[in-house]
Amino acid sequence: MIEFLDESGYEPRLDGREISALAGYVLEKLRIHPGADLSVILVDEKAMTDLHVTWMDEPGPTDVLSFPMDEIRPPAPGDAPVEGMLGDVVVCPSVAAAQAHRAGHAVIEEVLLLVTHGILHVLGYDHATPAEEREMFGLQRDLLLGFLAQRS
Repeated sequence: MIEFLDESGYEPRLDGREISALAGYVLEKLRIHPGADLSVILVDEKAMTDLHVTWMDEPGPTDVLSFPMDEIRPPAPGDAPVEGMLGDVVVCPSVAAAQAHRAGHAVIEEVLLLVTHGILHVLGYDHATPAEEREMFGLQRDLLLGFLAQRS
């Protein structure tokens, strides 16, 4: 189950149905059990700053943070997916908006990218090494492009 909460106060409001649809698409493509729980939460800069300082010991707000719970991973081919708590993906739309402006695309596109990135972190993907970065960012790109193509 995907739970979407918008506590950001960001205007104009972002489409929670589209964000939830993306999360569902990503989880389905990665063969995550449909009963697994994921929360996607949009927060303001103060809340994101507090989380960033508390959990990452980094100053200021960031764009996305992930908080995995049960360490569920995509199942290997032939293995059955498992139920459980995936965790939380927290996104700051105002930080995403600044990034979207610099990149020259819509805020919702940046938020969808960040949600995809956050879900991959919840599922154990990382980008600490060049090989991990290639794998994670390639998968992130493929998932996001697949979602955008099917929604058109």
